[in-house]
Amino acid sequence: MRKAHRLSEEELAAYQWQMPKTRRPRKGEPVLQDAVGISDTDEVNAKPLNWFELFGNPNPVEIEVGMGKGLFLLTSATDRLDVNFFGIEMARKYQLYATTRFALRRLMNVKTVCADARWVLRQFVSAGSVAAVHVYFPDPWWKARHKKRRVFTDAFADAVASALSIGGRLHIASDVEEYFWTMTGIVRDTGSFCELRSEVNTASLGEAGYQTNFERKARQKGTPIWRAEFERIACVHSLMATR
Repeated sequence: MRKAHRLSEEELAAYQWQMPKTRRPRKGEPVLQDAVGISDTDEVNAKPLNWFELFGNPNPVEIEVGMGKGLFLLTSATDRLDVNFFGIEMARKYQLYATTRFALRRLMNVKTVCADARWVLRQFVSAGSVAAVHVYFPDPWWKARHKKRRVFTDAFADAVASALSIGGRLHIASDVEEYFWTMTGIVRDTGSFCELRSEVNTASLGEAGYQTNFERKARQKGTPIWRAEFERIACVHSLMATR
């Protein structure tokens, strides 16, 4: 990875969100379990994110899960100044690399955090507070014994559905066909989404643009890219409950 221009923590502070420390559960207190490495001994009852306080404006918020080097957020935040973007990345080196790119360009409508997106969505994002969630090229974890590490699970899809406002969008893409159909199947099964489109892109790099660095590498190799877009809808059982 090419080294980014180094900035101090003070210079990066305005472009990062630090997860606050929270208390650990009392004995016998239930804890939702899904993310790998999160168990009954982990912290719970976190204070939800206040998007207005974080960004200083009431603009809609879009989240990218696994932002990598930040190309998608860099392009989006530059082109759409009336939208706030929140990038979540587990790898500290990539989170710092991406954050540095935003800081150098003084893009105040994008913030990042180094954390497990499953934990952030579940513990810190208020229900219905997000306009869109983007999940591009998540790690497929090829080995059968490692597939439990995949970010897309039933619980993750439910967390995304909770975070999104009615009419909000979920965008997903993968260069692994099997994982793509697994993800779309999980989303459909929630009953919280309407599928707007599903397609495969076989264009070469010179025929169309790309959204992430990973997509660029895949398309340079001629690898097809599968994409889907879903809209958050009111759940059927929720509608029944209001009648």
